[in-house]
Formats: sequence, structure tokens, C-alpha cells
Amino acid sequence: MELLSHFFSESFLTHFTASTTLEYSNIETKQGVLEIYLEENNNLPSSYDSSLYESKGFYPPKRIQDFPIRGKAVYLVIKRRRWR
Repeated sequence: MELLSHFFSESFLTHFTASTTLEYSNIETKQGVLEIYLEENNNLPSSYDSSLYESKGFYPPKRIQDFPIRGKAVYLVIKRRRWR
């Protein structure tokens, strides 16, 4: 996760780190494309009442294009949780 801190803003990592919301899952390189897979953990922010929310699986993953790194296209593949 320390490597990703060089590429993502501090505010992103405040909300999406392995210890809070998003967990690094996998990095793949295919034919000049770098894909970073991220998966949301089953943790609610402290301001939410945990008795009112329950995780119900995941939404389909979203593939978001980011800025290139060393001439390779970068995509973030993010799986977000469904909350009820």
C-alpha cells in the first residue's frame, strides 16, 4: 500500500486505505496497460450508526481511467459494497 501512496492523493488514502475502507487487491500489467484492483472493506465510517447499515455484497466493478504511469495506461478497477 505504501507504493500506492506515491500515486494517490492524501485525501483519497485517508478514505480509502487498507485499514479503513478500500483494500489493495491486485496490480496487473497487460500489453502496456496497468490495472489496479481495489475492493471496499466491510467498514463503515465512524459517523454512521452500524445498527442501521448492513453490507449486502458488491456492485459490479467500475473501471476508471487514470493518468498514465511511465507510458502505460492506468485503470482503477473498484468494487464498492452495497449497503442496506
